[in-house]
Amino acid sequence: MLQRVGLRCDGGPSIGVGHVVRCLALGDELRARGAEVSLIGDLGGLGWLERQVAARGISVIAAPDEPEALAEVVVGLGLEAVVLDVYQLDPRAGELIRARGVMVLAISDGPFGAGQDADVALDQNLGAAVGVGRHGTFLAGLDYALFRDQILEQRRQPTDGAPRRRSPLRVLAVFGGTDAHAAAPVVVPMLLATGLPVEVVAVAAHPEIAQRLRVLEMGAGQSIEVVPPVDDLAVLAITCDLAVTASGSSVWEFFCLGLPAALVCVTENQVVGYDAVTAAGAAIGIGSLSALRTDPVQRSAGVRALTDLVTNPRLRAALANRGQELIDGRGRQRVVDVLESQQRPGKIDH
Repeated sequence: MLQRVGLRCDGGPSIGVGHVVRCLALGDELRARGAEVSLIGDLGGLGWLERQVAARGISVIAAPDEPEALAEVVVGLGLEAVVLDVYQLDPRAGELIRARGVMVLAISDGPFGAGQDADVALDQNLGAAVGVGRHGTFLAGLDYALFRDQILEQRRQPTDGAPRRRSPLRVLAVFGGTDAHAAAPVVVPMLLATGLPVEVVAVAAHPEIAQRLRVLEMGAGQSIEVVPPVDDLAVLAITCDLAVTASGSSVWEFFCLGLPAALVCVTENQVVGYDAVTAAGAAIGIGSLSALRTDPVQRSAGVRALTDLVTNPRLRAALANRGQELIDGRGRQRVVDVLESQQRPGKIDH
């Protein structure tokens, strides 16, 4: 069994928190198996994210920029394995760490973050292709999707096909842990533009977004509750009937929870996932954020799609079931099983 593992990842206002969140999921599994876990990186001063890490007893170590220095930090911590989950990380990092006898798990999203020399490479996205090149084992697809304890504890059982009915519908609007591209003030008005009774719970990553949401004009039966980023999004999510969200790693969390979703493609690295999920009929796409900002035709189409979701409980139930069909919640176990199976003998004593 692994005894000491490092998570090389960063979070912050400009890059979001997805890398840290999925690394914490691996950390939860490793800690449950008795491993000591440390995080090598920067949490960007995000208080709620710092609390997530501190609550797990995970120490945070500053990450050097140079790959040689990173390899020395890894060795100095006595790590047996390290997870690399940083898009911009020098591709030499994995090679240098492995040369010092430490196993490497490299996480990527399609071409973003790919190219590290690794013992195990992981792309947890729907439709991910098995990569070739600089790694021994490649894990691809939703069978390896990573979820924190908080998500797995709130996972719903699939419904029997009977739709949940509530009026007004409670809709969660969340666009990553930092909403770095200010999607909420673009998309929440589209929910209101349906003209339907909706109770919107909007996660505002910072005060400027919160203020823009609070002054939106609402119609009959409509309300907006503006909340800051919460420590346990899953508890909030399961009180809702629908999520409107960015097409990032949080989509897999909503699938796992059994919450139907409408997706916005916020950044370039989300395009592949957005296309795969909508093509699979697991979520409804309402467009790219850039188009929704500037193109009235795309915006009108998005409002129509939201109207259909709000008024069609059977569609929502079908999406929730489809999402849970795709994800069984055991991805992190499979990833750590593979990592432990490749553990190098004699690497425990430091």
